[in-house]
Amino acid sequence: MSRFDRYPEKLREVLEIFAENPSDRNAMLIEYSDQFEGTPESIARRPYPQENQVPHCESDSYVFVEPLDGNRLKFYFAVENPFGVSARALSAILASTINGLPAEEIAHMPIDDLVPTLFGPNISMGKGQGLLSIAAVVKATAQRYAGRSM
Repeated sequence: MSRFDRYPEKLREVLEIFAENPSDRNAMLIEYSDQFEGTPESIARRPYPQENQVPHCESDSYVFVEPLDGNRLKFYFAVENPFGVSARALSAILASTINGLPAEEIAHMPIDDLVPTLFGPNISMGKGQGLLSIAAVVKATAQRYAGRSM
């Protein structure tokens, strides 16, 4: 039994890869950062609404959601800091692993292991808090949508 069993399948797989390959962490994060796709203008335009801004995130990040059929969600992320490699990497990981899942599944995923597993145990407090805030906003948004279907 993996310590990541409570995460959605695709996200669990990514977490397991990072946990098993800590020496490759930086290369994998840069690769994910390079895969980052910003928020399309059909979802939101600059200047982005303040209510979508992630609190405590040094990279000036935003989270947007598009409800899909069957109470599924698709998240979009914007990272305004051009040096926000970590925020872009986390956003790309989340987009590639949880998009299209039911709101209930996203709402129930834990977030406590997410940042230390992906970024290592020695991440700075400021950066760690900002990255955790991105995950927390995603989870809280999913919880709101999950509550609507109950």
